[in-house]
Amino acid sequence: MKAVVQDRYGSADTLEFREVDRPVPGAGEVLVRVHAASVNAYDWHFMRGDPLLGRGMMGLRRPRNPVRGRDFAGRVEALGPGVTGLAPGDEVYGEADGTFAEFVCARTGELGPKPVNLTFEQAAAVPLAANTALMALRDVALVRPGQSVLVNGASGGVGTFAVQLGKAFGAEVTAVCSARNAELVRSLGADRVVDYAREDFTRAGRRFDVVLDLVGNRSLGELRRALSPTGTLVLSGGGVYEGGSAVGPMGLFLKRRFLAPFARGQRLLEVSARQSTAHLATLRDLAESGKIAPVVERTYPLAEAAEAIRYLEVEHARAKVVVTV
Repeated sequence: MKAVVQDRYGSADTLEFREVDRPVPGAGEVLVRVHAASVNAYDWHFMRGDPLLGRGMMGLRRPRNPVRGRDFAGRVEALGPGVTGLAPGDEVYGEADGTFAEFVCARTGELGPKPVNLTFEQAAAVPLAANTALMALRDVALVRPGQSVLVNGASGGVGTFAVQLGKAFGAEVTAVCSARNAELVRSLGADRVVDYAREDFTRAGRRFDVVLDLVGNRSLGELRRALSPTGTLVLSGGGVYEGGSAVGPMGLFLKRRFLAPFARGQRLLEVSARQSTAHLATLRDLAESGKIAPVVERTYPLAEAAEAIRYLEVEHARAKVVVTV
């Protein structure tokens, strides 16, 4: 099969489109014929091996899994031992390592039926980004109707879903983004839009019940200024940044863990998103009911996946970029 493969850490120039062996599903896995896979900051970090502290998980000298890509939408091709409830031809979506390929093996606990109202390209944009937003707002921040929520990085992949989920949970949502993306986030339901080039939301005097930071460009002290005295700050790492440091955005997480016990009424938390069939079912229901809709800015063929990641890295893509297979 054809796949986008990487034998060493580096820029998008290290990615090669070449022939590799088709994977074989093991126990509890299914082989999926990939129709589309979206590009995430996750792919950029694994491509670069950045931050250095993360290489214990990624692979010390080279990527442990040489095929890039994390989320997908496609059709079940074959079942591994012990798999029930699925059949070849079923349309599914979810997460797995190595989705920039014609086929991928996925665990049954990390996939589910594709939303019927979404194309494969739209469905592929959902799993990682929307699940991160879902867990951040619903499970970590415990957002309730009537609360005020600020999303820093509202026009990105996770941010566009966070704006929609905040509204679905009954919150008043303020979106921080660039002026060029203001109309996009308004169309997704944002009640107020802050152009970060013209206004510093941490010094504007307004305080929020929940601040979801998806950028990592503010200190904890600045972010706390935007919180109500009993507000909740949720950090979500993984944005594209100028790499090369040992810890990268993880430094903010380490500071949070040190300062959280001394926050005096404020909750300082982080989200570590884990995919599950239950989460995918919730996201499917939200998509089919029209409460969330993926926004796809660009699509690239599989052979140009390196260019898709380069676009995410250099051009600060809005919403989602999708690779079609």
